Amino acid sequence: MPSSRHLLSVTAELRAAGCVFAEDEARLLVSAARTPTELAAMVERRAGGCPLEYVLGWAGFCGLRIAVETGVFVPRRRTEFLVRRAAALAPPCAVVVDLCCGSGAVGAALAAALGPIELHAADIDPVAVRCARRNLAGKGRVHEGDLYSALPEELRGRVDVLVANAPYVPTEELGLLPAEARAHEPRTALDGGADGLDVQRRVIAAAPSWLAPGGHLLVETSERQAPRTAAAAARGGLLPRVAHCEERDATVVIAARR
Repeated sequence: MPSSRHLLSVTAELRAAGCVFAEDEARLLVSAARTPTELAAMVERRAGGCPLEYVLGWAGFCGLRIAVETGVFVPRRRTEFLVRRAAALAPPCAVVVDLCCGSGAVGAALAAALGPIELHAADIDPVAVRCARRNLAGKGRVHEGDLYSALPEELRGRVDVLVANAPYVPTEELGLLPAEARAHEPRTALDGGADGLDVQRRVIAAAPSWLAPGGHLLVETSERQAPRTAAAAARGGLLPRVAHCEERDATVVIAARR
């Protein structure tokens, strides 16, 4: 098993590879590796540009360890703001739906925060669905398919909280993303179309028929795009407002069913 003496050499190797948080990452890798050989392989992957979460096999999110498989969107810390706002709006024993669920991180965090809920998650990517089923085992059901088409019909009109961290990066701006995201994460989880709102508009347009009376749709977006996301919600008959967290640089459009 690797010992603390490996920490300095691993830190130096990661720093030379350009890892900004080399010492923190080194601690995680040293603690995760079972043998020096395994540690060397993990450091090689990370130094080669593989996301740390893929190397470790998990990502920290809302105080949880979320299993993350290679090729699945890595949950961002900014999305914890979406979880907090959704949890604040959920009634007791809420019906919660997590669309574009990826690893299932948002659903897992809401289940941990809220206690007994009826939780459903959905994603179009079979790899993400497999990963989400690991993270939501015993907590909720995970469905494979395109947005609402994946959901059981009996949920229509019953959803208290509908969360969606849909892709919202404009296609022309994908090249501006960090290399780790561009090279390793699925394009379907990043590319939001010409203006970044293609998937959001589809989520918003159908939301009123799935929300319960007084239910809420919460969509993560960027501060720049939030006015257009809110306008789409208003056109769809929902009552939107924009919430922003400076600390996380996170923006969420919250839209209530009238």
